[in-house]
Amino acid sequence: MEYLMLLGGLAGLFFGGESLVRGSVGIARKLSMSSLLIGLTVVGFGTSTPELLVSMDAALRGVPDIALGNVIGSNIANILLIVGVSAVVWPIAVSGGTLGRDTAVMLGAAVVLVPFFALGDLGRVAGGFMFAALIGYLVFAYRQSRSEPASSTDLPEAVSNVWLSIVWVVAGLAMLMVGAHYLVEGAVTIARTFGVSEAFIGLTIVAVGTSLPELATSLIAALKKQSEIAIGNIVGSNIFNILGILGLTAVVSPIPVADRFLMFDLPVMIAVSIGLTLMLRRPQIGRIPGIIMLVLYAGYVWAAQ
Repeated sequence: MEYLMLLGGLAGLFFGGESLVRGSVGIARKLSMSSLLIGLTVVGFGTSTPELLVSMDAALRGVPDIALGNVIGSNIANILLIVGVSAVVWPIAVSGGTLGRDTAVMLGAAVVLVPFFALGDLGRVAGGFMFAALIGYLVFAYRQSRSEPASSTDLPEAVSNVWLSIVWVVAGLAMLMVGAHYLVEGAVTIARTFGVSEAFIGLTIVAVGTSLPELATSLIAALKKQSEIAIGNIVGSNIFNILGILGLTAVVSPIPVADRFLMFDLPVMIAVSIGLTLMLRRPQIGRIPGIIMLVLYAGYVWAAQ
């Protein structure tokens, strides 16, 4: 039964995330929001909603290791697994004026967790600070990029009818909430049944499950040879995961931080974030680096047990 709950939860997150983003973009366009603003807000929050609901559900249910592992593991998987798979499908070439700014914010968000984790508790004040930083980043990015609106092809297909869009949003939220509940329930049961730590389950199965929308988006972008979309999706998601997901979760329910996250998982996340930033300074991320990243992810999963 726990495996069925886990699979059902993953399916709910995948289809719920797709439905939420599709409907939200439809409503935003009906309100005459610019493509750039839609991309920064609606799509960014939409693809990060699975992480948000899973982390909040886990924190409120008293399993903080899954709440933290979900975010840290998602960021590591986004870089090593999703960028790796995307590069193997089609080499990633990126040239964008905002890339340096966004990767700097991604690194800064990762590093700012160090003193918070060292305190052993991610409290409401820290969470509020992180979420405020996210709002500041979105406002700054919007103002900096107003002269370069994003192409409509960069966004998910919108729903033409506004009422149908609302139905998509409601259905997506419902699937996400149900999926998050059963994913956490199944993961906790499996962890306790087999004596595997909740942190490991959160860092691997739950993290990859909540990253399914990012995986689908990046793979589709890679297949269409739209490298900037593939990599921008990952960088943006990592920023939202730390500042938005952890920030909001800590505001709702303070999160105690286990030593392993400070000593092992957080340093890995910072290291792979630095690695991605350096690789993006090269003309492209080819198939061989992509394979290396996949091997490194397999090594991380093995070492994280």
